[in-house]
Amino acid sequence: MKKSRILGIAVGATLAMGLSAGAFATDGYQLIGIGQYAVGMAGAVVAAPDDPLSAAMSNPAGLALMTPQAAFSAEIFNPVRKTNLGFGEVGSHTNVYGIPAIGWVAPAFAKNWVFGGGVYGTSGLGVNYLQNLSPNPHMPMGGYAQAYSSISFMQMAPSVAWKVDDHLAVGASLNIAAEQGSFQQTLTQYVPTNFGPLPATGGLNLSTPSWAYGVGATLGVLYKVNDMVTLGATYKSPILFTPMTWQAGQQNQVNPATGNGVLGAPGQYSGHLNYPQQIALGMAIRPVRQWLISVEGQWINWHNTMNNFNIYGPWTAYQGGSAVGGVSSIALPMHWSNQWVANIGTQYDVNNWLQVRAGYTWGSNPISNNTIASNLIFPAIVQNAVTVGATQKLGMGWKLTEAYMHEFSNTNTGPAGSSPFGGPMPASATMYENSYGLQVGYDF
Repeated sequence: MKKSRILGIAVGATLAMGLSAGAFATDGYQLIGIGQYAVGMAGAVVAAPDDPLSAAMSNPAGLALMTPQAAFSAEIFNPVRKTNLGFGEVGSHTNVYGIPAIGWVAPAFAKNWVFGGGVYGTSGLGVNYLQNLSPNPHMPMGGYAQAYSSISFMQMAPSVAWKVDDHLAVGASLNIAAEQGSFQQTLTQYVPTNFGPLPATGGLNLSTPSWAYGVGATLGVLYKVNDMVTLGATYKSPILFTPMTWQAGQQNQVNPATGNGVLGAPGQYSGHLNYPQQIALGMAIRPVRQWLISVEGQWINWHNTMNNFNIYGPWTAYQGGSAVGGVSSIALPMHWSNQWVANIGTQYDVNNWLQVRAGYTWGSNPISNNTIASNLIFPAIVQNAVTVGATQKLGMGWKLTEAYMHEFSNTNTGPAGSSPFGGPMPASATMYENSYGLQVGYDF
């Protein structure tokens, strides 16, 4: 009874933390790994899952090889973002987020079958920029620019796995997910009136958080070639979500210089933001019993989900300053490319109670310089990360795992004239990340 109460409290705490989580990203806006073992291995765990967190998220077949256990992970994520909206570089005002995760595995309904899964904060992204603008020839009384985004994903993954024989294990997870999204990119200028300077704002403002819910699946397989080599593979289907909806005021997407664009009347707006399908292949090698080397390659289909974000609402098109008719939706042209990721991680058993590990991951940049102006509120541009970690087996079934990740700084700079608000400088985005995590595990 005590164990079930503790597990229930941990699940509740994980949900509470996860629903307040803000923004986290490495591969696009997906974490490189769930749990501190996976982070310490730089995400290279599809052929070497070691706990319920790394297995249920990366390869559910690994659950079949585990004894009954549970794990709780808490991670502090620190992404540092800077951008140039056209008027000089400015930093984001929110840089620290919490990432929770809990996972478990237990015997199921038949011999060699197990049930497991977890509740995770799996991915997300966000910025919060505010830049005051001094009076200038384009804005005689000055103004300010705002760019804000928040995308967060919470996922529950009930899983089953079967150890077919001493060589083969298979598993599947049902991915039940919730996502929250809110966005803003506006320019406000002060204009003279009989009552003094008053603000006039143009741009897109869907900053009230909206939730959507989706479902997908993960299939995984592990094959032990011999005592030295294990192969792993995972396919994750797209997670298809219900639409997010916002009640919002007027949306002004008309270019003041040409009079072309769209205006949105006050009312309801909506849009779908699905999660991409992906494939991972890996190999784990043990040159000696104490030493593990794991390598992995991954393909993430961002192009299908982050090419255009269609926003439906009461839009009216304008040409030359005149209304020409209503339109059902507009497309935010993000134009992300599919991403290729390569991970390598290594672990060494120092003695019976201490394991140490390290890793490196590289991912292609899904956002090009030519499209950075459309992605200043989605700056998922980092590419190279290093990680370190360790596990201490404390006795009586308890173990403690720590990990640290550093994602190196990367900058995308658009061509001349690319700034979204017409400033004199080209649009640019810079990002680097750190994370610090602690995980507690218990073998029943």
